[in-house]
Amino acid sequence: MRLSFIFMLLPLCCLGQPSEQKRCADQWPTSFAIDRQLVYAIIEAESAWNPHAVSVAGAAGLMQLMPATAASVGVRNRFEPCENIRGGVAYLASLRSILGEDIRLVLAGYNAGPGAVQAKRLRYSSEPVTAYVRRVLAIYRRIQREAPFRGGSN
Repeated sequence: MRLSFIFMLLPLCCLGQPSEQKRCADQWPTSFAIDRQLVYAIIEAESAWNPHAVSVAGAAGLMQLMPATAASVGVRNRFEPCENIRGGVAYLASLRSILGEDIRLVLAGYNAGPGAVQAKRLRYSSEPVTAYVRRVLAIYRRIQREAPFRGGSN
């Protein structure tokens, strides 16, 4: 009984993930001043930590980078975990500089592109984008709640 309770408290985002993926998910956010827990949440929402994930739209890898986005941040192999995470985090940092500090707008830009968010005068109301933002934020909040049980705050 007690053992199963402990397992429920372990972070779902990183259980069973190869240490290299976790290392990269810890390293690159620090380099770009992005909250690593947010990166964990995006990876979990986008690919469920599957480096071979491909969406119907053509996004690929852990952070589901589209070909043009990957090229814009210098990613040559979207399926290489560290390169994909570096590119995704660099893209998040660029979105933050374009869209500001509002995490909801940054996530909307990550999902729909910054142009779509800017064209709506920073009020993006598309239901699929809104649902995506809600989903990532729910995962992000869960990861933040779990942090004390993992022995880390960030």
